[in-house]
Amino acid sequence: MDVLSDLLQRAQATNALVRQFIAQPPWSVTYAELPSLSVVAALGGCATLRIDDGAPATLAANDIALITGVGSYTIADDPATPPRYVIRGNTKYVDGQAVGPGEFHAPRTYGDGLGGTTIVRGVYDLHGAVGRRLLDLLPPVAIVAATDRTRPALSLLASETAREEPGQDAVLRRLLDFVLVVALRAWWSGPDATPPSWYQALTAPGIGDALRLLHESPARRWTVAELAGSVAMSRATFAARFTELVGLPPLTYLTSWRLALAADLLRDPAATVAAVARAVGYEDPFAFAVAFKRIYGVTPSAWRR
Repeated sequence: MDVLSDLLQRAQATNALVRQFIAQPPWSVTYAELPSLSVVAALGGCATLRIDDGAPATLAANDIALITGVGSYTIADDPATPPRYVIRGNTKYVDGQAVGPGEFHAPRTYGDGLGGTTIVRGVYDLHGAVGRRLLDLLPPVAIVAATDRTRPALSLLASETAREEPGQDAVLRRLLDFVLVVALRAWWSGPDATPPSWYQALTAPGIGDALRLLHESPARRWTVAELAGSVAMSRATFAARFTELVGLPPLTYLTSWRLALAADLLRDPAATVAAVARAVGYEDPFAFAVAFKRIYGVTPSAWRR
C-alpha cells in the first residue's frame, strides 16, 4: 500500500459523510462545528466560499475546495448574500433556533429541488497522529480548479449521493476517497502547493517501492541493506537517493512512522505500553519510551493520560 493510501485508511476514525443541496439564488449556508476535512464542490454553477470572517473566494463550476482546521465556512451564490441559515452536524438553525435537517428531496439531498446550483459536500473525521500528518499537508483552504478528471468524478459522486441502494454507504465512501485523492494530486501538482517530500518520491524508481514496504510492514526489523536489496539497488545508492527525495534517511523515516502509529495505538486503554511497543517493532519497551519521548515530548504513559 502506498503512503497516501495508508494515511487515508489509518486516519479515518468514522465513516465519511456525503450530502448535497440544490438552490436557486439568492442562497447562503454556513457550516459550523466542522469535522477535520471537508471536500466541497459546486456543480451546475458558481459559488463563493468564505472561511470564518475572511475574504470570499470563488468556486467555479466543478472546482473542489479542500477545507481543514477552520471554525466555520459559508457557501453562497454571491458574497453580498447574507447568511440564511447555519448547519451544525445534521441540524439546520435559523436565527439560532433548530428547525430540523431541512427538506430532503432525495436521499442525502436537500434544498430547493428546482435545479440551479448543486453543492456537493463530503466530510471526514480524521483522528490521531496519522490524521494530523495528512491534515498538515494542506492549507486551511485549497481550491483545486476543475480538470477532465475531477468533472466526471464529481458528477458520479453527485449522482450516487441521491441514490439509495444496497451498499450505498460503501459506494459513497469510495467515491469520496476517489474525489479527494484526485483533488490532492491536482493540488500538489499546481503552482501554489509544496507537496511533501515523500509524495514526490512515490513515483521514483525503487524509492516508491521502499516506502510501500515500510508502510506495509512497519514492525519488521528493517535494515538499510535489506531495503536496498528489496528494490534492487546498492545500499549506498539507495540510502543517498531515499534521503534526497524523502528528506529523511530510511530508518529515520521508519522511526517517525512507527511512533505516529504508536501514538494512535496508545489511545486504546486496553493496549499496554509494552504491547504497543511490540506492535510497532520495538522489542524493548524502554527503548520505545525513549524514542517516543524524543519525538512527542512526553512518555507513552503520559501521552495516553
